Amino acid sequence: MTGASPLPTLPRVRERASASPDRAALKDHLRALALIEGFDAFGIADPDAAAAAGPRLRQWVAEGNHGDMGWMAETLDRRADARTLWSEVRTIVMLGLNYGPDEDPRAALAQRTGGVISVYARGEDYHELIKAKLKRIARALLAKAGTGDVKVFVDTAPLMEKPLAQAAGLGWQGKHTNLVSRARGSWLFLGAIATTLDLPVDAPEGDHCGHCRACLDACPTAAFPAPYRLDARRCISYLTIEHAGPIPRDLRPLMGNRIYGCDDCLAACPWNKFAQAGREMKLAARDENRAPALAELVALDDGAFRARFAKSPIKRTGRVRMVRNVLIAMGNSDQPGFLPQILPLLEDEAPLVRGAAVWALSRLMPAVEFARLAARRAPDPDDAVEAEWDAALP
Repeated sequence: MTGASPLPTLPRVRERASASPDRAALKDHLRALALIEGFDAFGIADPDAAAAAGPRLRQWVAEGNHGDMGWMAETLDRRADARTLWSEVRTIVMLGLNYGPDEDPRAALAQRTGGVISVYARGEDYHELIKAKLKRIARALLAKAGTGDVKVFVDTAPLMEKPLAQAAGLGWQGKHTNLVSRARGSWLFLGAIATTLDLPVDAPEGDHCGHCRACLDACPTAAFPAPYRLDARRCISYLTIEHAGPIPRDLRPLMGNRIYGCDDCLAACPWNKFAQAGREMKLAARDENRAPALAELVALDDGAFRARFAKSPIKRTGRVRMVRNVLIAMGNSDQPGFLPQILPLLEDEAPLVRGAAVWALSRLMPAVEFARLAARRAPDPDDAVEAEWDAALP
């Protein structure tokens, strides 16, 4: 196209073995398709490349580090070997899409009246966006090959994407257990195309963390008992997104104003000095999600919540968990001006919301005033809410 800027190139990782011209040409075609779709990292792995991670995952689950994520335990056997998902698979194409922020995501942690949403959830939901890209690439691949079959995956199947991505040369699993790229830092969404085609595989990426502890030391809740090991039960991302019950009281003050996810360990990684802001406009942060007003979010009913987050991954968490998270942020804010928004939530239909409201009030009201409120209240029919009252009173 006349006057158009040349397309950037995807980095070539080292191929593990020599490839026939036809297979090599097909791989080059695939790399070009990935570039056209906007992907920033590309590599190919054997389907059994993640097998070594299986025993580690099994031990991690056995120790209870997965918290309430029962599906992790239920899918252990399938995760260890991609062929249990699809016996005919020959190779897995791993693709990375940069979603790097245009500002330090930790800047909003100083906000007293606004909340912090994880970078990945500030724009549109990445699942459908990436899946559509993968499907277009897969169709074009089969058209070029004239044979074969494909399946696409985006964080929705029991596939060990991070070990496979490391095996494909996209990066390595850092001490924070997330993928790190020398070119993109910690900000890559991963997608996978499994195929019956026998494509040339790439050499795995080595570990380049060295003696660095930046991500481990940055965690506000000490969720890393050791390098390369995460206790999800202490992780703010797990607590605010996956955990359906009351958040442990000892962890609530450590959450600050983080209301959906946490990026502290990702943002602390020194490899981010090479990172750039993501180019996919649909994933760009929406202004209303950079530091959303807590007073507005806490007032959302179910309909307003669904409308507010219609195109966001936040919608799957639901209004009840989000309001719970917002109430904890309010309780950490040292802003008594929030009291008029919190008090009505003592009557909310969701016990999880009522319990979080009790905790927030106990943090913001003078002790004498809170004791008076507790003395004149009616007993709550939910035991967990009653436990919040008991814990909040001296």
